[in-house]
Amino acid sequence: MSSDRVKSTSNDPLHLQADVLVLGGGPSGAWAALAAAEDGARVVLADKGYLGTSGATAPSNTGTWCVPPGENRAQAVERRWQRTGGLADQRWMLRCVDQAYENLVKLSEWGYLFPQEDDGRLYIANLRGPDYMRFMRRRVLKAGVTVLDHHPALELLSNGDAITGASGVDRQRNRDWSIEAKAVVLATGGCAFHERILGATGLTGDGYLMAAEAGAHLSGMEFTGKYTLAPYETSLNKGLPYRWATFYREDGSPLLDANGEQVSNGIGERERDIAKALIDGPVFARLDHAEPALQDWLRRGQPNCFVPHDRAGIDPFKDLFRITLRAEGTVRGTGGIMLATADCGTGVPGLYVAGDAASRENMTGAVSGGGAVNSSWAIASGWWSGKGASTHARKSARNAFRSISKPLGEAGLRPAGNARANLRTAEIIEAVRAEVIPLEKNYFRDGTTLHTSSERLESLWNDVRQHLHAEGVDRVRSRETASITASARWSLASALARNESRGMHRRGDRPGNDPAFARRILVSGVDAITIGEAQISREGIAS
Repeated sequence: MSSDRVKSTSNDPLHLQADVLVLGGGPSGAWAALAAAEDGARVVLADKGYLGTSGATAPSNTGTWCVPPGENRAQAVERRWQRTGGLADQRWMLRCVDQAYENLVKLSEWGYLFPQEDDGRLYIANLRGPDYMRFMRRRVLKAGVTVLDHHPALELLSNGDAITGASGVDRQRNRDWSIEAKAVVLATGGCAFHERILGATGLTGDGYLMAAEAGAHLSGMEFTGKYTLAPYETSLNKGLPYRWATFYREDGSPLLDANGEQVSNGIGERERDIAKALIDGPVFARLDHAEPALQDWLRRGQPNCFVPHDRAGIDPFKDLFRITLRAEGTVRGTGGIMLATADCGTGVPGLYVAGDAASRENMTGAVSGGGAVNSSWAIASGWWSGKGASTHARKSARNAFRSISKPLGEAGLRPAGNARANLRTAEIIEAVRAEVIPLEKNYFRDGTTLHTSSERLESLWNDVRQHLHAEGVDRVRSRETASITASARWSLASALARNESRGMHRRGDRPGNDPAFARRILVSGVDAITIGEAQISREGIAS
């Protein structure tokens, strides 16, 4: 049942019990809820927004990494692995392709309307975000899952041995909620550091902070240097059309690379030239490499990309328009909560993770997954985590709900010092953004700048930890502020520890790959950050 069907006639706190609690309503959360429900678990899904419209997938047209069964599947994995900086794991990649394909077929069997090829076959590699997520909402409700919309989670609950649920606030009724659960799946998405990109308003790293407070590790947090081209002053971080673009300076002169050639194809290796030019001043683009047939295909396949142009009376295939690079943090970066088990367990009993909340190093290594890999990862990891959480819940049945649970949340909820009324969340977030968004700090890195930014973030964290406090629904904003600040600290700590350049991590003072860093950088701890490392296992993964 949906949240509007959960009976309540007052603002009294809501208390529910479940076998599995899923936090987050993007595709990974929906798949986790379905997997757990199919396994016989009583499932509650709590979303910060509205299941079906919140998150980065809902407003997008996205492909998947869809490779049919057969000998070519291993070859496809090998080809993609070659681009991951040596940090991905081919066995996880193959598992993901297997599971994602199986679930895409399920979607078709359930009645999702995939587009058709010219020969009449279904093209199951394409997912249209709005109707995909509407379909998933209907499917989740049909499976008997209790859906709580506009119920952001603030913290996890623990009995000292395992995670036993979570609590948060109901935005619409201004009441607290708590859910006792035998297992929790974090499907809360990545952290976009409040950058204006599609569907990212609620992507503030909440799950990272909750997991770290529970004792989980994070991995790959240094790989946040993913930026995507967008029309200036818009949130349309859809890079595909720029494959057919050429780029110009503000005076109309062509943007040239180091060899004196005009820069084109902005989603390839020329992105670095565009980033350097944007630091110096405005850059403009024109999609003049797109032939008429391709123009029609782009407009039909990526219609939202052309809305700002049409409103401004611009023909992007003929006219110059100003562009920018939008930072995407861990939404299309790589970092997140480290996976400790094949069923997406975090190493903390009762806590599982899926989608962008999880580290995708096993899938994409040091580079961005893009829509294709990330979409398939959301499907596969959602399914695995839901099954894993359901299995854990069955094993925990004897001791369910009999122990005393305590909340784990601290920063933004329970200040270590005296609360300060003059501490503004908006000012803190802008100060954090000043260290992790600018191209000259995050796209192009060096040790000195990283150290300086890290010191500033530590000072901000001290203010957050010691003095930030809020009441009622305002706790959502204070908790988001703490999560964004914490995520930035973990990102820079990891970047300082990776003393080389690899993939999205570009250090001008340490150019080139160092074989000694063909390993994972782990971070843990909240107030005091601990740096660790993990070799990439070459052993088989138990299923």
